[in-house]
Amino acid sequence: MSAGPEHSHYKWVALTNTTVGMLLATINSSIVLISLPAIFNGIKLDPLQSSNTSYLLWMLMGYMLVTAVLVVTLGRLGDMFGRVKLYNLGFAIFAACSIVLSLDPFSGGKGALWLIGWRVVQAIGGSMLMANSAAIITDAFPANERGMALGINIVAALAGSFIGLVLGGVLASWDWRSIFWVNVPIGVIGTVWAYKSLHETSVKRKGKIDWWGNITFAAGLAALLAAITYGIQPYGGHTMGWTNPWIIAGLAGGVALLIIFLIVESRVAEPMFQLTLFRNITFSSGNAASFLIAVARGGLQFMLIIWLQGIWLPLHGYNYEDTPLWAGIYLVPLTIGFLVSGPVSGKLSDRLGQRSFACAGLLLMAASFGGMLALPTNFSYPVFALLIFLNGVGGGMFSAPNTSMIMNSVGPAQRGAASGMRATFMNAGSLFSIGVFFSLMVVGLASALPSTIVTQLTAQHVPVAVAQQVAAVPPVGILFAAFLGYNPMQQLLGSRVLDSLPKANAQTLTGHQFFPNLIAGPFHHGLMIVFWLAIGMSLVGAAASLARPRVAELR
Repeated sequence: MSAGPEHSHYKWVALTNTTVGMLLATINSSIVLISLPAIFNGIKLDPLQSSNTSYLLWMLMGYMLVTAVLVVTLGRLGDMFGRVKLYNLGFAIFAACSIVLSLDPFSGGKGALWLIGWRVVQAIGGSMLMANSAAIITDAFPANERGMALGINIVAALAGSFIGLVLGGVLASWDWRSIFWVNVPIGVIGTVWAYKSLHETSVKRKGKIDWWGNITFAAGLAALLAAITYGIQPYGGHTMGWTNPWIIAGLAGGVALLIIFLIVESRVAEPMFQLTLFRNITFSSGNAASFLIAVARGGLQFMLIIWLQGIWLPLHGYNYEDTPLWAGIYLVPLTIGFLVSGPVSGKLSDRLGQRSFACAGLLLMAASFGGMLALPTNFSYPVFALLIFLNGVGGGMFSAPNTSMIMNSVGPAQRGAASGMRATFMNAGSLFSIGVFFSLMVVGLASALPSTIVTQLTAQHVPVAVAQQVAAVPPVGILFAAFLGYNPMQQLLGSRVLDSLPKANAQTLTGHQFFPNLIAGPFHHGLMIVFWLAIGMSLVGAAASLARPRVAELR
């Protein structure tokens, strides 16, 4: 039930605490993304070793996979046992895991596994926060104020993913463990505050856990993502592993399990995914748009980080070890765009209509992606800053009205499940963006990078045989080197080759300019593919946002 007048003060307490919770949960994802160079150095992992590629990917994907799998079930458990109870427990788990993560006692692969494992546990806490925060807000606010409240909450969640980029860059330049320390005081204070101030305003509803639905969904999604993860790594002389029988089996098995999941959901009495909700055009089209934009937004984050850390910043004289910090700083306009437009569009859309705001936001995002298509690799920063600011504004304009449409389209008893399903689509989109955009980028690099490497290295008097050997390095290794803001030329060539070259050529090869110039052309080719796909997703999402319901929305 919605909070009445007696809860006029409580609704702001609920909004503030849940916004802090969502901010913490989403900052944690991107803070690791931009801090990976410092983490790899701190636990002594070589990014060029193909065996370490999977560590990098699972550090990124493990957290998102768990949240994608669990948010629906945890939202349903919130409906059954109390949304506030689940939310408060999530805060406590999150804070405790932050402490454990910062105490990683190992190095190398063991150190990576420690981080991956405990981030998975931390993701359980994050899932509890994500699954129940929107439902708690929807319970606390009347319908005519939900857009504003949900707008603040969802923009905090989305802006958290970009704030984490800046925060991670600053903290990683000091100590990689500090990216986990920063969560501890906020997590502890937020946990105590939540337990003391939040209380249930919804009616608990008895129900059963859909175990078969949970198992088939988790196994199917995990199989798909594992196949995608290993599919972008080389296999049998190919630049990627899509011909690997195990990859094919993982993709086919994952799809089969998800089909079984849909069959199970259509037959059980109390399903994990309430498929009947998709009969509501507002709910289904809103989630479709949310999924597409999560894919596009995730791809944008990866591409911008590679672009800045691997190419633009070194070309402008920044040391490689400083690039995470400055990449975060140069992405501030993107965060500002989210923070400015989200709450404003949430409030205005309550009065002027949510569909038009959501559609306009995605059209603005598509236009900004189009502007980025026209940028040279070594761009003018003011133009770049304007484009990413507009992208952030568009994202904020879309996200708040989209969330409000989805949550207002279901009844009070279904809000926990609907909130979880909405979060699942967003998290699944972010997950798939890793596989989709890295695959597209590797394809773009593979078509142009080997010949570029041979031409550029032989121009610096590197023997042809050595240049061809370097050119044979899988493009995914070069891509991850750029992603981590790392110059691999000294390691790829070795001291023996470098010592045999004229001193000026050796200095050129290991300096700030050579590697960024080497990959700039092939990277730009891949970038065009990525941004065209993002434009298409934004336009389809805009069309979906305008879909009208066949029946009146539930209030």
